[in-house]
Amino acid sequence: MTLRLARTALYAIIPAEVLLVLLLVADVPLPAPLVAGAEVIVMAVLLLELTAATRLYLAARRDGLGRRESARAVYEELVPRQVRRLMGFDLRGLASLVLWLARRRDVPPGAVPVGYSKGQTTTMLMFLFAMVVELVGLEFLLRALDWPAAVRVAVLVIDLYSVLIVLAVIASCVTRPHLVTPDELRLRYGVFFDLRVPRHLIKSVRTSRNYNETGLVTLADGRLALAVSSQTNVVVELAEPVTVTRPLGRQAPAATLRFFADDPDLAHGALRPRTDRDPVLDPA
Repeated sequence: MTLRLARTALYAIIPAEVLLVLLLVADVPLPAPLVAGAEVIVMAVLLLELTAATRLYLAARRDGLGRRESARAVYEELVPRQVRRLMGFDLRGLASLVLWLARRRDVPPGAVPVGYSKGQTTTMLMFLFAMVVELVGLEFLLRALDWPAAVRVAVLVIDLYSVLIVLAVIASCVTRPHLVTPDELRLRYGVFFDLRVPRHLIKSVRTSRNYNETGLVTLADGRLALAVSSQTNVVVELAEPVTVTRPLGRQAPAATLRFFADDPDLAHGALRPRTDRDPVLDPA
């Protein structure tokens, strides 16, 4: 009961506290009892969170977990899975941005990288340019309307963070291509999707272009579509289904995999079973 209440309070109090802070920095007059009451509620929620975390931590220690493992267990219990995944996307996206600037990719030795970012990078850069123009234009508009500096700074920070996230998405798609190794096919979309498929489960591979995909990651009737700009061009049939984890954590089985590759022939050639490859000519 305490854990459920703590999670619910966490969902409610964070946006309310952000709104209160924005109103205060904007010099919006608020009744003193309202501000005092809000702070009392925040303190009560923090106390509730601390109580729940302490109970979870002590329970984990009694179960024989170490300090670090216990702290991780508390984090996973208190913070909903969807929130944890979103936080992980941000951190891994920033790490991808560092890799991109260093001109490196997350490709282990011996793996064949199959890129997919060329089909969308131009569009995303155009979108990024529009965001920058909107950021500058909004700043001039707020100055012309004589809005408080605190509000302008808050809006500027939010817009800059949005630009940074779009850059991180572009970087993650460039630095994290699909991978084909002797043991597995690894389908990825930036930091948002990662599926490992053992090679021995691959029954057939073919190129087939589809320009009408309805989403980035769609899964229905055992068929997965991992699209770029509403397109897929490689189809992999499996001997048995694999478990697919969607970006926010939901899972479902899939036995047919459709995905996009910048060079579908490269993907097809790398994934063909060895018995299907062109025979090596006998020098004799």
